[in-house]
Amino acid sequence: MNYVPDTSVIIDGRFTEFIQNENVEAVIIPEIVVGEIEHQANKGLAIGISGLRELKQIRKICAERSIALKFWGERASEILIEGAKLGEIDNVVRTCAMENQAALVTGDWVQKEIGEIKGISTVFLEERREIDMQIEDFFTEGTMSVHIKADVGAYAKIGKPGEFKLEFLRHVKYKEVEEIANDIIERAKRDRKSFIEMDLRGATVVQLREYRIAITRPPFSDALEITAVKPVVKLELADYSISAKLKKRINERAEGILVSGAPGAGKSTFVQAVAEHYASLNKIVKTMEKPRDLILKDEITQYTALEGNMARTGDILLLVRPDYTIFDEMRTTDDFKVFTDLRLAGVGMVGVVHATRAVDAVQRFIGRVELGVIPQIVDTIIHIEKGDVARVLTLNYIVKVPSGMNEEDLARPVIEVRELESDSLLYEIYSFGEQVVVVPVSESSNSVYRLAEREIERIMKKEFPGVTVRAKVNGSTSATVYVNASAVPKIIGKKGKSIERLERVLGLSLNVEPLQGNATATNAHKEDRREIEIELRKKTIRLDIGEDLAHQKVEIYAGEQHLFNSTVSAEGYINLRKSTSNGKKLMYALKNGATIYAVPL
Repeated sequence: MNYVPDTSVIIDGRFTEFIQNENVEAVIIPEIVVGEIEHQANKGLAIGISGLRELKQIRKICAERSIALKFWGERASEILIEGAKLGEIDNVVRTCAMENQAALVTGDWVQKEIGEIKGISTVFLEERREIDMQIEDFFTEGTMSVHIKADVGAYAKIGKPGEFKLEFLRHVKYKEVEEIANDIIERAKRDRKSFIEMDLRGATVVQLREYRIAITRPPFSDALEITAVKPVVKLELADYSISAKLKKRINERAEGILVSGAPGAGKSTFVQAVAEHYASLNKIVKTMEKPRDLILKDEITQYTALEGNMARTGDILLLVRPDYTIFDEMRTTDDFKVFTDLRLAGVGMVGVVHATRAVDAVQRFIGRVELGVIPQIVDTIIHIEKGDVARVLTLNYIVKVPSGMNEEDLARPVIEVRELESDSLLYEIYSFGEQVVVVPVSESSNSVYRLAEREIERIMKKEFPGVTVRAKVNGSTSATVYVNASAVPKIIGKKGKSIERLERVLGLSLNVEPLQGNATATNAHKEDRREIEIELRKKTIRLDIGEDLAHQKVEIYAGEQHLFNSTVSAEGYINLRKSTSNGKKLMYALKNGATIYAVPL
């Protein structure tokens, strides 16, 4: 009997197994199938690489068993390959089977049905039974994750979230890592409870039952690497340090929850417990995950990015209208917008964000949504450390005079951030000038003064471009402004008109004095200084400024010497190339043992 396989049974090895066990006279492979596999392999996709390997294996088996191997038809055009989802390639495969009076071999149910409708002899290969994947051999009791790099070694994190150690397991060669990767991909394609979440050039993400696996290859990574993560524990809400007050809030009031924590702190394990708790209260619960790696009851449907877009997933959820949605790992601005849209539509939301402090979680919304809307989106922040609840904050929106200010006409909308258990006020978030600021209440007086100093500097730099300005607020009614000596007359203006206009704008009495070198400039901001951590990499320098200054401009000092100004990234870092002018300045300062500081502008 002659057989014509389609792509579905070649790429996962089912056809290879079939011709080893059946009486086969000839195998006829359409050129369009070869072209589709080649196209996927050229894009660096794991499915294409797996397909090439299976084609080589088919040729080997045919030679060993004296099976005729033929290639039929013409090469596929790019347009035809891109139209594969429309059934064009499947149609050519059926035509090949009909013209060669051969049986069509497929694992695609639709292809099988169409083939039978057209009178083609069809062999449908069911998914093969489960086999142990080699990656499992690296996991022992208590293993959280396994990290394998070709020609380097395999390492395992053993312990629990927040408390683990990294152990070297053994050396692994490239060929072994490649075999493990191929085994993972093939099983994911066969197993109904597994799937390939993402397949890009150089990177494949697989959810293999309870294992979340990332496979990376050159050119994306410098070597073939596999990272596999497995949940160590599955906890219930009762297993956490949850007070009666917090449990009541989760059950009755909290509808916009952020779960924050550092990577590996145990955030996902906690939201799994929250999701199943809501399900136990007869609530309809869904999840949004990319990749889908939460381990949940079958009653909870898990969604990923629809056609690669979480906004489309959000559109579907607006139609489904669950009581609660778990949004695991919010990173991009679009993620926060989807969370906001669903919450404002009345869906209870639980979002997971990376943050080293609880208050940093709410700062992720600042600049992305209007300030007054934030408390409608987020009402509770649960911070996780070392696998347990470390702190719980609540948000409330009122109009008041911020702490540290005295004048009634300074009243404005303020978001109060309170500690749940004690109800103590920890932070206030409000607009100051053109900025939205997060002010610790314990430092409110000093913080307000520093905000006022920055606002004075911002306005004066806008009025007098190119002039170095440092401000020092002396009290609620006056401030001293330090500028270059040559700029003093310009600031004061003819008959004092310029300084009078600025005083009216700022509502403060201003005293103008010349700068006395860098020391005077730095002293004006002595309280704002923060020593920063420096990480030297091969070609770059990374300055850890802090997420609380994300998107803000800062000055970088080496001791008392001003080096340069820069803007902090969304993650709280500044990255410099060593070869740049600023990079060279910083390297020189570090070689001379200077302490590096950042001063917010």
